[in-house]
Amino acid sequence: MRYARKLRRGDKVAIVSLSSGMLGEDFCSHNIEIGVKRLREYGLEPVFMPNTLKGIDYLNEHPEARAADLKEAFLDESVAGIICAIGGDDTYRLLPYLMEDAEFVKAVEENPKLFTGFSDTTVNHLMFYKLGLSTYYGPTFICDLGEISNEMLPYTKKAFESYMEGYESGEIVSSDVWYEEREDFSRAAIGTDRVAHKEARGFELLQGPEVFEGELLGGCLESFYDILVTNRYEDQKDICEKYGLFPDRNTWKDKILFIETCEEKPVPEMFRKEITVLKEKGVFDAVSGVLVGKPQDEAYYQEYKSILTEVIDNEKLPIVYNVNFGHANPRCALQYGVLAKVDMKQKKIFLEQKNETF
Repeated sequence: MRYARKLRRGDKVAIVSLSSGMLGEDFCSHNIEIGVKRLREYGLEPVFMPNTLKGIDYLNEHPEARAADLKEAFLDESVAGIICAIGGDDTYRLLPYLMEDAEFVKAVEENPKLFTGFSDTTVNHLMFYKLGLSTYYGPTFICDLGEISNEMLPYTKKAFESYMEGYESGEIVSSDVWYEEREDFSRAAIGTDRVAHKEARGFELLQGPEVFEGELLGGCLESFYDILVTNRYEDQKDICEKYGLFPDRNTWKDKILFIETCEEKPVPEMFRKEITVLKEKGVFDAVSGVLVGKPQDEAYYQEYKSILTEVIDNEKLPIVYNVNFGHANPRCALQYGVLAKVDMKQKKIFLEQKNETF
């Protein structure tokens, strides 16, 4: 794997809309103002790529424009990092424009950059993993840098700061609080705090050994499901298979799988289908352990736990539940391909530090 260097004051960071084009809509204008201000406070200079702000309809109709933005960000040697605006549901449509572009592939190989996002960005992460670049399943521009509270959520803020040189973090612990998803994201709600709850459970070991390790590989459970079955878009499974997007069983061997559910809050029956598909692909027979994200708003919290142990049906495989990543707030950042040691005696996840210093 290749590892991008951390960000430094004075660096340019590219903002890209690789899935939903909502950042270009008027209802997100205040998120842009807030996010730009916060990036500049870190000494970073945001660069909105040419198509990033063209809106939902244009980017829906022009996946090649989204792909062009990502390619340009990699070709621009002055750009050190790339931040996804938000997720969505059709990032797979970029694959033909990127995976068959030799210039893009070469740029990823020769000019690694820090890349962050979650949700449907899972598709981009798996693409980069296949190309040998380590990326971060972590904060996005709208959801985190553009958070409309007066400050970024402290736990998430620390995660973003871990992308900065000198602020690297070698461990992940449970957040002391969790937050409900907002109902009002409008300009009128700027300065209002999310509804907060004291974290009553922390990381939960559902089964298996208290200590295990492996390199991190994973993403959004719904994204995995859509890659593997004809569920959301008829051509998605075929396109993802063409480019070998879903890792094979040998690639999963001894990895730590991390998975989490999206804002759609899948009902237990759907969650069961999603976990079953991964089981049928042999993932749970290959990995050394599983990290499961906290469900947004703690939806189906107990039901998911029961389904996990029942479907996986291997009591020796360690499963740690209620980890702060993905769609639940706040969120940490998980780096693809780095060695993680999960120690539930200490209730901590220790991460090997892997980044270039050039």
